[in-house]
Amino acid sequence: AVVGMGCRFAGASNVQEYWRLIRDGLDKTGEIPASRWDVDAFYDPSGTIPGKMTTRWGGFIDGIDRFDAAFFGISPREAEKMDPQHRLLLEVVWESLEYGGLAPSQLRESSTGVFVGVGGVDYSRIPVQLDNYYEQITAYSGTGNALSIAANRISYTLDLRGPSLAIDTACSSSLVAAHLAIRSLRSKECDTAIVGGVNAILTPETTLAFSQAHMLSPDGKCRPFDDRANGYVRGEGCGVVVLKRLSDAVSSGDLVLATIRGSAINQDGLTSGITAPRGTAQIDVILQALRDARCDPDDVSYVEAHGTATPLGDPIEVNSLAEVF
Repeated sequence: AVVGMGCRFAGASNVQEYWRLIRDGLDKTGEIPASRWDVDAFYDPSGTIPGKMTTRWGGFIDGIDRFDAAFFGISPREAEKMDPQHRLLLEVVWESLEYGGLAPSQLRESSTGVFVGVGGVDYSRIPVQLDNYYEQITAYSGTGNALSIAANRISYTLDLRGPSLAIDTACSSSLVAAHLAIRSLRSKECDTAIVGGVNAILTPETTLAFSQAHMLSPDGKCRPFDDRANGYVRGEGCGVVVLKRLSDAVSSGDLVLATIRGSAINQDGLTSGITAPRGTAQIDVILQALRDARCDPDDVSYVEAHGTATPLGDPIEVNSLAEVF
């Protein structure tokens, strides 16, 4: 059972605002802010110049540099070394518990697990640009940038005793985190699971790499399964759900927002390239999830796709979905 949730996305600082974006079909992507990097200095529409990117666009949240450190008992000196991804997670986890009417204090010393999808390391690259880079390193630099601490800091701050781990499986990181949380709940390794995903776009390196790989839309529009599809648009933000076993949620009188019937994960193995998907693997994992959920394909009325909006990924995915459904 999903008993709490929270988010921070481009154009949406909470769940209610995010629903408004979906309901009204609003586009909140825009030009890369000057606070991240000088887009004019890095932009080249031809895609032929090394060190340049073919896009000026992305989905960015407001106030990524803001954080109420004192609320979480964190000193200003430590807070400035903390990756904004860690800061976002702390805030959105707290909000997701509030959304579900769950008091963080009641989770102290409980077998609550934390499962976080995270892979970005942009914040650790910023000090490298400084002449006195090595002098900027403090005792907080290591914990402030470690991916493991993205999850562990939540467990530490809320005094949670269940599993606590960060997962990086690229695009699927937060879904794999949810899968592992479900398995942990089923095995009674934990009684409550906090599941999150976070991404912050702070430096140009990854966007440069994805531009060179022709993954990004030059005009900043993601059009999956469309003849005009020319890549996707990078975005940042944070999403969190709080999970319990359905029986526990019902007996506790929790707000049940949704139920997750089943899940599955696999890998493509050897394909034409390390970023290329395999249709048969996609079919297999969907069928595994349906079996785990004890559902038939006809029971499914809505599918949220990967939707890379690339000539490589789109046909494979839509054909895999068509094969199953």
